[in-house]
Amino acid sequence: MLLALALDLLGEPPAPFHPVVWMGNYLKAARRCWRAETPDEQLREGAGWWALGAVASAGVGELAQRLPGGWVTQGILLKLLLARRALFAAVDEVHAALIAGDLPEARRLLSWHLISRETSELTASEVAGAAIESLAENLSDSVVAPLLCFRMGGLPLAAIYRYANTADAMWGYRTPELEYAGKVAAHADDILNLAPARLTALCTLLASGGRGLGVWARDRRNTTSPNAGHPMSAFAGALGVRLDKRGVYVLNAGGRVTEAADLPRALKLARRTFALATLFLLLPWKLSLWRNDA
Repeated sequence: MLLALALDLLGEPPAPFHPVVWMGNYLKAARRCWRAETPDEQLREGAGWWALGAVASAGVGELAQRLPGGWVTQGILLKLLLARRALFAAVDEVHAALIAGDLPEARRLLSWHLISRETSELTASEVAGAAIESLAENLSDSVVAPLLCFRMGGLPLAAIYRYANTADAMWGYRTPELEYAGKVAAHADDILNLAPARLTALCTLLASGGRGLGVWARDRRNTTSPNAGHPMSAFAGALGVRLDKRGVYVLNAGGRVTEAADLPRALKLARRTFALATLFLLLPWKLSLWRNDA
């Protein structure tokens, strides 16, 4: 894990060599093959294609885990399933655009790097708030979760997690086409993120000296996702800001309005949270689900 995190400082590999890109290409190709018309058929079809990708991801992870080189090889391959540096750099870029007063560029960077929803009408405060929300959620999804899955099940489980998270990002929407076909993808991601989201929230509360505890206890269930509200509400409380996604949820309603200056504070909190989570994952606790030495 430490080798993977050290290698992550170098950034992301070129797209042709990135396993998440391969997963995305598979998910796009699978979607083009969908032919079902009724809800039941769409549910079965989506589940079948999702399961095929999950089995392939686990199989590749198992083969990769058996490659010569031991922990060195595993560290190199685990790095490909992480996105810590990319996440922090994306938030930094949004902050730089806001500080420069370039709201259109801040909106573009937010949409390009961090969120999938429409950003063209977001205010500067909403852009800052959305960046903090994405930082908190993706700290769990793109950093803590892959590391936790690796600790519990090696590269096969880490690969399944990254595949499930990518599938949810591409299929897990309540649109007419995806409501049923993407249901398994959405629920699988929810299940796999139960532990990482709560671990991230706990580490955030510890990193902030408990300042976000009250907000987390009250607002963690305000989001439609059963997991995203945990780290996001902990961040909202720790930073003392109100995180508000129009018409969807409000976290820490009594907090102050977010501003560009909150992004460096959020990044500092994220780094402390990440450090605590890493320390926890390096402790000698035993819970092995899928390891050759189990």
